[in-house]
Amino acid sequence: MRLRDILAGSPALPLLALLALSGPAAAQAPHAPAGAAAVPGTDAMVPHRAAYRLQLDRVRQGGDVVQAEGAMLFEVLDACDGWASRQRLQLTVVDRSGQQIETSSDYSTWESKDGKRLRFTLTQTAQGAVTQRVSGEAELDKPQGSGTARYEQPAATTVPLPPGTLLPMVHTLHALDLARAGQTRLLNAPLFDGTSEEGAQESTTLLSPWTPPPANPRFPLMAGQGSARMRIAFFGKDAAAGASAPEYEVGLRYYANGVADEMNMDFGDFAVNALMQSLEKVPAAC
Repeated sequence: MRLRDILAGSPALPLLALLALSGPAAAQAPHAPAGAAAVPGTDAMVPHRAAYRLQLDRVRQGGDVVQAEGAMLFEVLDACDGWASRQRLQLTVVDRSGQQIETSSDYSTWESKDGKRLRFTLTQTAQGAVTQRVSGEAELDKPQGSGTARYEQPAATTVPLPPGTLLPMVHTLHALDLARAGQTRLLNAPLFDGTSEEGAQESTTLLSPWTPPPANPRFPLMAGQGSARMRIAFFGKDAAAGASAPEYEVGLRYYANGVADEMNMDFGDFAVNALMQSLEKVPAAC
């Protein structure tokens, strides 16, 4: 992402959809039908709250950015019939002229445990002014199916979601299953997370081999948990026309219980590392 895009408030930090395994305390959760089946593997996910420090990793030669730092708070809650999450990110960027730009992102979602419905809200600001608001809901005919996204903001619109679309939680569970099985290193799929008003984005996830639990975990929630590193690239609508460069990439390590650490977010002109500072379990609501 270029500095001018941050100032213009383009779909800035679409990552954190990935982290936001699913939706928010802030988003209104639709009622789930009685007996709705959960996607296999959701019972392994642990409700948790994590804090990260953001540090500049690298800048692209000739780019505008010379400095970047910030913080991110993320929580995912077990809302009984779904997963509720909220991710708040603050980033300060300095350009070559010395201009300092304060940006922030507040992203919330609620995703049903049957993998078919998502409520989402995203508010972004730059220099204290709101630059973008996106909100609405999406529904698929089945997990990894086709469906519709209905936006409330920035305008009341409806966007079709193509066959094979994954919601954030299902994408995470599917990627973990593939990494654990070790039968493939790639997951290609349209991914809808509600961070863009244009609907689903094409994504490619590169999976590393499954790693046994760490001998000396930094936090108790990592104890006894195997993990896999992943690199996820997001592509714009012009990808089908031959454009191969991703608009955004994120690398991270996912543990079997859904905790993510050692993240690297690549916005194009610059990349930042997200270093975990704290991690705690959150009691389930039911």
